Amino acid sequence: MSRISVDEARALWNDASDEELQRLAGEVRARYHDPNRATYMVMRIVNYTNVCVAQCDYCAFYVLPNQSGGYVLSRDEVFAKIDELVEIGGDLVAFNGGFNPKLPLDFYCDLFASVRARYGERVEFYALTIAEFVFLADRAKLSYAEAAERLREAGVHWITGGGSEILTEDFRARHAKWKYTVADYFEAQRAIVEAGLQTTATMVIGFDETLDERLEHLQRTRDFQDETGGLFSFLCWTYKPYGTAFGGREISPREYWRHIALSRIFLDNVKHIRTSVLTQNEEAFRALDYGADDFDLPIEDEVTQKAGATIELDLEGLLAIPRQLGYEVEYRRAERPAALTSP
Repeated sequence: MSRISVDEARALWNDASDEELQRLAGEVRARYHDPNRATYMVMRIVNYTNVCVAQCDYCAFYVLPNQSGGYVLSRDEVFAKIDELVEIGGDLVAFNGGFNPKLPLDFYCDLFASVRARYGERVEFYALTIAEFVFLADRAKLSYAEAAERLREAGVHWITGGGSEILTEDFRARHAKWKYTVADYFEAQRAIVEAGLQTTATMVIGFDETLDERLEHLQRTRDFQDETGGLFSFLCWTYKPYGTAFGGREISPREYWRHIALSRIFLDNVKHIRTSVLTQNEEAFRALDYGADDFDLPIEDEVTQKAGATIELDLEGLLAIPRQLGYEVEYRRAERPAALTSP
């Protein structure tokens, strides 16, 4: 199957049966992966602060500066969370905390350097999202290249594609007017790749976005990967509406599966398509039949939990589900970028 256009992707979404999407997504998946195998990680999202000025209307997590209930975790509290993860066999931490104007770039560099010093290569961490990185570089009055180098010197290997949601300017104007532009997002991500750091693509569906907006997001992602080759994976999850200013309702699992398939078919240059156990729970594993090849088992993420996500801590029980679907599941460690690997 050759690369499809946006118009062909639209036609597939509107007209293709579930079985046809599964078949086509399976063909693209098989270019990279054993059709009967899936990989997974056990990880923890550490929300180090809930103070944020972005004011996204789809977020139930944040408080504004000086409002009651705001917090910043101490280093010991961060270490305790990581230690708990290691005790159950996990080795990936993702830091996520929004735009806290009282925390300068030095705070993050010191935190990440202390994590790297304490855990070395036993634990890998996703240091920031692209959105947080843009905010910090802006506040520090540094170029994206300079900010990326500062973080690299602090032991950072990964800055993930979080904060993308739907990468159209119209969507950001409707829901996240203080969250920078799509152009800013990709300029920052390009600097991260050029610094030798690893990054990912993400997407969140189920707000009020149109099909055209979803397709624009996928097109921008594919174009960026064509240009840089820097995207390790693509993760899509679904909006949780509970407790948010925007509200709304959750999309169906079937719509999510179909979108995963369309993403797998369209993003023919991204190796890993990841399904979200965090927001889809047991239903996430059916996405393996729609082209996904990888997933993580999170033990905490306050951001999505505040908006209604539930986390199952019976990891063996969860892993039994893809096995029942016919997949061999294998644990994988977070990979260190080649540019940071000693010869």
